[in-house]
Amino acid sequence: MGTTGQRRVSEVNGPVEQRRSGVGRVLAALRLAAVSAVIGAALAALVVGVILKEVPVLATGGGVLALLVLLAFLGGRRGAGRDAPPARRTALARIEDLRATGGETADVPVTFRLTVAPEPEDERPAYRVKISQSVNLVDIPAYRPRGIAVVEYHPEKPWDVLIVTRPTPEWSRRAEEAEIDSAPESTLVRDPDGGAGAWCLLVLVGLLAGAALVVLSFRGELFTSGDAGGSAPKEPSSSSASRTFSTSTTVSGPSSSLLTFGRMRVTAMELEARVDSAYVTSLRIEDHRMAVRGDSARPLAETVHLPSLPYELLPGLVREARATLGVRDAESWRIDVTPGGGAGVGPRVRVTVSGTEGTAHLDADVTGRITDRRAVGVS
Repeated sequence: MGTTGQRRVSEVNGPVEQRRSGVGRVLAALRLAAVSAVIGAALAALVVGVILKEVPVLATGGGVLALLVLLAFLGGRRGAGRDAPPARRTALARIEDLRATGGETADVPVTFRLTVAPEPEDERPAYRVKISQSVNLVDIPAYRPRGIAVVEYHPEKPWDVLIVTRPTPEWSRRAEEAEIDSAPESTLVRDPDGGAGAWCLLVLVGLLAGAALVVLSFRGELFTSGDAGGSAPKEPSSSSASRTFSTSTTVSGPSSSLLTFGRMRVTAMELEARVDSAYVTSLRIEDHRMAVRGDSARPLAETVHLPSLPYELLPGLVREARATLGVRDAESWRIDVTPGGGAGVGPRVRVTVSGTEGTAHLDADVTGRITDRRAVGVS
């Protein structure tokens, strides 16, 4: 639904919007570099004027800085009176990927990669965006890769996207029925103010260039010789081939049981960072140990997505298994998470408990709903 009605608009407007955005960024970069160079030259003029005791140079540097401060003040007042916050619009979005970045509180910060499909009347093609939003741990299972979510975005700021956690019944129905194709990676939009590192580097280069121009103009009075330096070439990066992997970790210390609130998610994120992959073929959790196995050649439908698992619900399944399956004093327990049986089927969770009476287990889906019980003595 989201992309079908916009394909022609995307084909016509997409390249135009990209060219406009690219030209705007180039002009902004040139303007910032020029202003930075002028500031650097003015500061250098102040320093050179003090060192050489040249009043005209000192006055020129101070006058330029005062003029820039005045222009910045006037421009800020005009912008404050002119800008008005744009109205948000509602749309559907395909969840390409998600990653939880913490788990110590009830609201878990999650990084989403989305394909946003605005309504046809918005005359905007589908595009990709990366956002970060806090999601309540109870709602995490509702967001899965390739699922559809309801979002709000600013037409003038397409990177400003917010997932609607409680959409209206109409939008909920549309999300359930919608099928949205992934937008190309080239359509990824970013906040122009978000690349602070690149802009800071540009400002630094402009400042140094302006200062160097002034210093070199007075090099005869300031110094007699200088040294030139060079930079070492960067080594090319290498890409990794398809691989299988497995790793585990053991937790220790006070309250080291993985049943402690938040401990499972934190440990799983540590293993994910260790294997450098969010998709595994199996996950095993014991009281003080967690292990994963994976194969990068396996299709995503045949893997388990570690960040989206409901770790906060698993301790309750362990308590349920201990209390209801005929094992009075469970000596050990284990959770095994494996991929579902086909497309659209979520991971399967099996909790096994063992004691003097024997071994029993229960099965559950990814939302924590119990689907099967096998008590002690039941074949």
